Amino acid sequence: MHDKRVANLLGALSLAVHDLVLADATAAAGTSASGAAALVVLSTAPGLSVTELGRRIGLSQPAAARMVDSLERAGLVERRDTLTRSVAVHLTKQGSGAARHILGDRGGRLGTLSAALDADEQATLALLLGKLLTSAYDQLPEADRLCRLCDRAACVANGQICPVGAACRSRDG
Repeated sequence: MHDKRVANLLGALSLAVHDLVLADATAAAGTSASGAAALVVLSTAPGLSVTELGRRIGLSQPAAARMVDSLERAGLVERRDTLTRSVAVHLTKQGSGAARHILGDRGGRLGTLSAALDADEQATLALLLGKLLTSAYDQLPEADRLCRLCDRAACVANGQICPVGAACRSRDG
């Protein structure tokens, strides 16, 4: 059984957090939300194909190709031929800077939001968020998509374990 009020509050907060994350990410990169996610993904996984990049951020291949075209026109990414017939997408120097800017600004409004909690409450929230992310992975088992705007280094700082990564490893065996 679940508490409808808790579900409702979680829904309202998730939309507010979504809006804050996307507003900060798109402002930091000067791109669309999917463009910002692509920059973050490519910062940790350079050389993805357009199709794979689209899969990781939740876009169809045609939509991903249009997004990469836009990022390329903005000087944020470049396509490079590979030994096979595919094309690999890489960040340019400007794109790497934009990705760092997106992740650096991430602590901005989200940091302000979480600062409403004291240190003990933040520790409790971190545990609860880990449980919720594990449950989210059970329902949407696409770690790359769930973490498309994650600061992966922050998630595993101080020996912490990423809950989505742990859920993924647990599922894989």
